[in-house]
Amino acid sequence: MKIQDKAQFDAINVFGLGKTNTAFAKYFIGNSFLNPLTGSDCNLHVSNVTFEPSCRNNWHIHHAAKNGGQLLICTAGEGWYQEFGKKAISLVPGSVITIPANVKHWHGAKKDSWFSHIAIAVPGEDCSNEWLEAVSDEEYAKLPD
Repeated sequence: MKIQDKAQFDAINVFGLGKTNTAFAKYFIGNSFLNPLTGSDCNLHVSNVTFEPSCRNNWHIHHAAKNGGQLLICTAGEGWYQEFGKKAISLVPGSVITIPANVKHWHGAKKDSWFSHIAIAVPGEDCSNEWLEAVSDEEYAKLPD
């Protein structure tokens, strides 16, 4: 369900908005928010990431020599996931996206909806993230409503 009203979205965003994602803001168009769900003492990094309407992250790659990648679980609102060279996939609550290591992709909110997903960094060997170019306004505008 698309949700434009922030108060309505906050009421159903069960894992909470968290804080403004200032550490990674340069890799996003629009505002995102980060609520870590695991502590630094945990070997599995899990966070709730919230995107305001039209917010999306840049193209990026989760590199790994073995295993690695990312798992996204949509929890509220509506968003997009796209792998480079493929059609974008619409995300709604309950959508699960498994992103293998070394795959160029992006994810974010639809134009007219707040969006949250749980992001899980899949453990692997020699893992690193590579942030790439922004998803242009022209590319983003071509997505269906």
